[in-house]
Amino acid sequence: MTDRHHTDSTPRTGLPLAAAVLTGTVALYVSLVAFGNITDFDTNQQFVRHVLAMDTTFKDPDLMWRALTSPGLQDTAYLAIIAWETVAAAVLLAGTALWAVGLRRGGFARARHVSTLGLLMVVLLFGVGFLAIGGEWFSMWQSKNWNGLEAATRNLTVAGIALVVIHLPGAAGKPKGGDGEPKGGDGE
Repeated sequence: MTDRHHTDSTPRTGLPLAAAVLTGTVALYVSLVAFGNITDFDTNQQFVRHVLAMDTTFKDPDLMWRALTSPGLQDTAYLAIIAWETVAAAVLLAGTALWAVGLRRGGFARARHVSTLGLLMVVLLFGVGFLAIGGEWFSMWQSKNWNGLEAATRNLTVAGIALVVIHLPGAAGKPKGGDGEPKGGDGE
């Protein structure tokens, strides 16, 4: 009887709060990554150039045809990465703000939707961009100096965990209208 009140109210804020914190954490991280790439352009530009050129791999002739050695193409790829990170950061910051509003007023569908979009952008960047394309197509795994697979895996994992949490049934808050949103709410 004494724990009942606490237990009943926990689902209302527990998972939505966790979703807000995870979304905010990824938002902060991606924002700092984008900021770093913009303000310290050269450091990761060199990373992208070396990965795409495959100049620190085993240089297997059967794979080297994949290398992109044009500085213009390499820089275009790097600028696309920075743009993607910047947009993902903005979407995740918006998602975080929507979770905060939802925690105060109720209704988390928009927060879930926007956060999902931003987190999927992070999954695509680090899962498809860095792990699949960089790691396998450009054989980044072969490089001792320019291997970002560990960091990409870490980023993909955190974004994946956040996606799972925001899609747990209780992350929408305590059902009020049968679907986790108040009647007449913003739906999913």
